[in-house]
Amino acid sequence: MIGLRHMSLAATALALAFAGAGAANAQAVGVDFGDLKSGITVAGPETDKAAINAPMTEPGYKIPRLKDGRPDITGVWSNASNTSLRRAGGSKNLVMTDEEQKKARAGNASNIRQQTDDNQKLSDGKLDGKDLASGRGYNSFWIDPGNNYAIVKGTWRTSWIVEPANGQVPTKSGAGGGRGRGGPPAAGGGARPAGYGYNNPEERNINERCIILGTSGPPIGNYLYNNTTRIMQSPNHVVIESEMIHDARIIPINGTHKPNQMAPWMGDSIAWYEGDTLVVETVNMQRGGGSVQLSPGGKIIERFTRYNDKQVFYEFEVNDPELYTQVWKGQMSLNAVNGMYEYACHEGNYAMHGILEAGRKADKEGRVANEAGDDKE
Repeated sequence: MIGLRHMSLAATALALAFAGAGAANAQAVGVDFGDLKSGITVAGPETDKAAINAPMTEPGYKIPRLKDGRPDITGVWSNASNTSLRRAGGSKNLVMTDEEQKKARAGNASNIRQQTDDNQKLSDGKLDGKDLASGRGYNSFWIDPGNNYAIVKGTWRTSWIVEPANGQVPTKSGAGGGRGRGGPPAAGGGARPAGYGYNNPEERNINERCIILGTSGPPIGNYLYNNTTRIMQSPNHVVIESEMIHDARIIPINGTHKPNQMAPWMGDSIAWYEGDTLVVETVNMQRGGGSVQLSPGGKIIERFTRYNDKQVFYEFEVNDPELYTQVWKGQMSLNAVNGMYEYACHEGNYAMHGILEAGRKADKEGRVANEAGDDKE
């Protein structure tokens, strides 16, 4: 797809603020931990176990409270990070030592891209748009994935997943029927017709149609940009708003689930407090965070606990025997940031028209628009 991508006004503001600056200096609102040290010098299974089971609140920290006495987790938080849902190849353990983190950060491909734009120059012809086909929709000025690995409960992490211990999603072999990826199914559940995706806007996937992207949760994910989440609490509800496509989950406290016939994009969520932790249970989900799939009978539990003034400790577990071999769990840190910008999705302004126009051109020529080579003249 060619066209303007998901771009918040944050990027526009930064463009003006950094006019004339080099791309290497034009970093956005991700959290910079500087020279923070975890003090971990030995990595391995025992270190991982201790980190996973460490206290949910920083020792000695006094949790702020709302007027009704409940824990205060309101604020704007970011999970922009080099850490991702799944553990990358080459990372054996969940927890890194300070030296391992320093080396991994220096060699991280995303960080190198943000610092150097892979040394692209106007003179080498790579910035004229021809590199779009290889997946480079932007140069580094326009992205904000974060340039630090996550520090969760004081330890550097290689993945959000903590269970299973290998940091991978335990998908069942041949499992199907999950909701959460791609575009809508064909009418009647049959095979998609020839030219699917070029016949009408409804055949394009929900990302392109600016309906939803996977950062909103559950579980909350991280992406190329717009990794900011706003949490708001009232006596009867909690609102979890994602910067990406400004999706908001409005969740009743001590509520009951809706009838099964109602399946919102981000699921049917209810919440309650267990001591100083906000617990959110989601079922009947159409589309989850980070492209996590869930069958109609699956369930996701999230837990939010104030770790200190600068972090909320976020946990999630996915329970879906139809799709996964076991319950799998993750831990994440949500880091305090100064604010959240208005989001505007520009996916369909020019690209959608071009895609459908190509379909009609193929119709006139007696071709199928999505056949091999349809992008060649």
